[in-house]
Amino acid sequence: MSPGELLIIGGAEEKFHGGEVLSKFVELARRQNRGIGILPTASKIPEDVSSDYIQTFKQLGVERVEVIDVDSRERAEDPSITGLVDSLSAIFITGGDQSRLSELIGGTKLHETLMVQWKKGMVLAGTSAGASIMAKQMIVAADTLLNDDKLKVELGIGFGFMDHMLIDQHFSQRGRFDRLLSAIAENKEIIGIGIDENTAILISDNKFEVFGEHQVLVIDGKSSNYINIKTSENGSEELTISGFQLHTLTEGYSFDLIKRKLILKKGI
Repeated sequence: MSPGELLIIGGAEEKFHGGEVLSKFVELARRQNRGIGILPTASKIPEDVSSDYIQTFKQLGVERVEVIDVDSRERAEDPSITGLVDSLSAIFITGGDQSRLSELIGGTKLHETLMVQWKKGMVLAGTSAGASIMAKQMIVAADTLLNDDKLKVELGIGFGFMDHMLIDQHFSQRGRFDRLLSAIAENKEIIGIGIDENTAILISDNKFEVFGEHQVLVIDGKSSNYINIKTSENGSEELTISGFQLHTLTEGYSFDLIKRKLILKKGI
């Protein structure tokens, strides 16, 4: 059995009937048609966030929508929570703070259940923080140091549905190119993927296709012939790099994560 698709969203997706990204998620979830679970743990206002998604999914014709209420590691170990996940066909992980997802769910029975069910074909989607958590590593902080415009990027541990990938979200809208580039310069074997708002990638069989309004940027440093990271006296990191590959994709284009190459649209 093949793993389920991963729909990874750059945040701020349109939440109304006909919104392309969430409509795609509902389309995928309906293949098993056992219901959608909303996991709002990343948010500090989980009830409000859940309410918005419940309304949207109901408008899109989903009959069963369940909230997976996890606000502690104890809840993430609760058999009633894992049993609920087992009964669903798709899970949607909302935005907020990805560190909360890692701290409250990482390494728990819920995390294990999500991994097991995904490997059996469950569809998983995540937006904003819920996008970052999908990979084995994630950006948890990127602070601009005083009197400098350089970033100090801190990585944490994600849920690990995909290896060799680092996902950043709200990408163009929040000017996050520098922080993703810095992260890949220090971890050049992994692929950096920056996803714009109201835009998503759908991963299946080690390839992804772009959906939505804006674009996706891919940074690949594997073939780089020179990387030098210098730390200045005030602690900032300054880069000299050569040989990185940069790809930008818009809706309908795909990317091979194994060959690290663009897949052209049909008919082009």
